[in-house]
Amino acid sequence: MRFGYWMPMFGGWLRNVEDEGMEASWDYVRQIAVRSEEIGFDLTLLAELNLNDIKGPDAPSLDAWSTAAALAAVTSRLELMVAVRPTFHIPALFAKQAANIDHISGGRLSLNVVSSWWATEARQYGVDFDEHDDRYARTQDWLSVVTGMWREPAFSHEGPFFRVDDARLEPKPLQCPRPFIYAGGESPAGKELISRRCDGWLTHGDPPEIIGPKLREMTERREATGLPPMRFGAAGYVIVRDSEAKVRAELDRITDIRQSAQGFENYQDWIRNTKLERRVSLEDYSVSNRGLRSGLTGTPEQVAEKIRAFEAAGLDLLLLQFSPQAEEMERFAEEVIPLVRDAATDP
Repeated sequence: MRFGYWMPMFGGWLRNVEDEGMEASWDYVRQIAVRSEEIGFDLTLLAELNLNDIKGPDAPSLDAWSTAAALAAVTSRLELMVAVRPTFHIPALFAKQAANIDHISGGRLSLNVVSSWWATEARQYGVDFDEHDDRYARTQDWLSVVTGMWREPAFSHEGPFFRVDDARLEPKPLQCPRPFIYAGGESPAGKELISRRCDGWLTHGDPPEIIGPKLREMTERREATGLPPMRFGAAGYVIVRDSEAKVRAELDRITDIRQSAQGFENYQDWIRNTKLERRVSLEDYSVSNRGLRSGLTGTPEQVAEKIRAFEAAGLDLLLLQFSPQAEEMERFAEEVIPLVRDAATDP
């Protein structure tokens, strides 16, 4: 299992807790990234939103791509998975930008391609907002340009959304033939695109018994294409304590739902513009990305056991959320990671 985490680009993950002690600032994310390498994390995901969907649109949120470039220069091992939304980036220019960051990082850049969901943000920033399946059609055309620019000495393309003529991009990314591309999606259109055009599939939080069948379906879709096997990752919110009572107290604190919270309207926008396979509860609202559904709460031994169950289901990457980030990542690295990795090396 590889251990990744969501970089706190928005000041936290809890919609019912106003101040989580993890400000959305360059100083804080730099501290988190540098320390995470030292304590055993493999990857960080930098989400791309111009507005803060968790703490409310008036709250600060960091730009993903300038932050990624800066982190590439101050880290040495950490994989930088950066979310990118095709509606917000001209593909040929993006290909140039991403290739440069791949060089700065020494070949540690990967992408999480997100077919945008937030109509309010798109209107505020003057970006077209397509209907659900049209967003995936745009993403497919966008990926054709980006990967073509990375692979070909001179590249031309004319598709339904984008056109380039005899375009050249140098230097190419260090990673050959391209940086690793992840994407998430639960609709038929999303799964079809991802199985054919991406290298890894990501899903929001769910327990192993729910995720396992999803991974088998995506594996079958991938095998039908004749392409190499995919990697699989899932989100999860972590609460590690030394007793069940302390875990329950923390759960009660973070799920004290107040529908007047700043992020509630944005959350409803997300529900309207996605096609999820399962209904979403107000408890899911409390923590972003359905993080609590993964069940990564309990004593160190209980959390390690659940991680091993995810491995058995076919998952190879966890994208974890913590609050407060710095303190809880230290606890997880000290108390949980050794239990998982020691078990993996036992005969």
